[in-house]
Amino acid sequence: METIDTLIKARWIIPVEPDDTVLEHHALAIRAGRIVALLPSAEADDRYRADKVHELPHHALIPGLVNTHTHAAMSLMRGLADDLPLMEWLKGHIWPAEGRWVGAEFVEDGTLLAMAEMLRGGVTCFNDMYFFPEITAHAAARAGMRAALGLIVIDFPTAWAANADEYIAKGLALYDDHKDEALLSFCFAPHAPYTVSDEPLKRIRTLANELDLPVHMHVHETAHEVEESMARFGMRPLERLAQLGLVGPNLLAVHMTQLEDAEIAHLAEAGAHVLHCPESNLKLASGFCPVQKLLDAGVNVCLGTDGAASNNDLDLMGEMRTAALLAKGVAGDAAALPAAAALRMATLNGARALGLGEETGSLVPGKAADVVAVDLGALESRPVYHPVSHLVYATGRQQVTHVWVAGKALLKDRRLTTLDLEAIQARAMAWQERLKANA
Repeated sequence: METIDTLIKARWIIPVEPDDTVLEHHALAIRAGRIVALLPSAEADDRYRADKVHELPHHALIPGLVNTHTHAAMSLMRGLADDLPLMEWLKGHIWPAEGRWVGAEFVEDGTLLAMAEMLRGGVTCFNDMYFFPEITAHAAARAGMRAALGLIVIDFPTAWAANADEYIAKGLALYDDHKDEALLSFCFAPHAPYTVSDEPLKRIRTLANELDLPVHMHVHETAHEVEESMARFGMRPLERLAQLGLVGPNLLAVHMTQLEDAEIAHLAEAGAHVLHCPESNLKLASGFCPVQKLLDAGVNVCLGTDGAASNNDLDLMGEMRTAALLAKGVAGDAAALPAAAALRMATLNGARALGLGEETGSLVPGKAADVVAVDLGALESRPVYHPVSHLVYATGRQQVTHVWVAGKALLKDRRLTTLDLEAIQARAMAWQERLKANA
């Protein structure tokens, strides 16, 4: 018999690759943080001797969810300024609060809060865009979570940097310091076309090409953004980015609620990725991303939550359901964005956008063991005819019971193993009192 570290036996395994596959009464074998095999549970007992065996007779195993767009530390601003349009929300409330409070301590406490929430909801990898990314790197290492760190760039000064040159220099230093860490990856993260001028964008294009890093950016988020770009530059934001050489396989364009058919074709031809945040878009009344049109054109579409300040949660399972339902309404077609496609958007599509498709996003031998167990045995999930549909339409994040990242258990029977939940909650309450007192 072969010796392995972990054997997980489940009622169903949904590997995402191949598409729409469900394996019943199967087991997942893990050695040294990687998936060794998927095989019938009875065969696994004969073939493997495992240090740890998990029997999950009512569970579905899925790949770890990939949250492709977050501002993790903004969890401390959850509910701070609700029911406002984007620019009023940003200029009148969020940017002033950030100017007053954002620093290393804020980012550490907010990121720990966000990671605890995401892990309890089955997220094993998040793509972050925020200040003090070096603090986020240390927090992710503490949690044992996979993170893509945004090397943020914006024209105006903040507590982290004074100008675009300093943002880029500090980002490159962070990349050099951490580029060999297994659970960390990097993206350039210019905030948006309306907050980053041409020269920094040209430099980011050159550096992204040299280092082969994605460029993670809010693009075509609102009609106002497009109108402002037409007034300032005489062209739509996507056209401006194309002229600057940024529309290509490295572009991770977030939101994309304002798209014309020709732009969709351009994105597909260029190999760009769209990061869809349906609940944030709905809450801010930003518009509707034409998901099915993008998928039909061949564009890789992924899912993100956005920050908890505008969502107001980091629940990627909830985003799957919202994305699937919204896509049907926007397309006028009940067959648009079926459940298997929504699950793929939340897993493999996101991993591929981040350049991590060979490492995570599906349960395939050789990949990292980023695995989530979801209990479908509760009354609210009975009966189970199609487990993939159940995951999207009938299951909530509270049914996530176990999470592994690179084979390490980070959530076991709903308990976090690497993060101190009570301490995180206490710090969040302390920040609440500070922000309330100075609102």
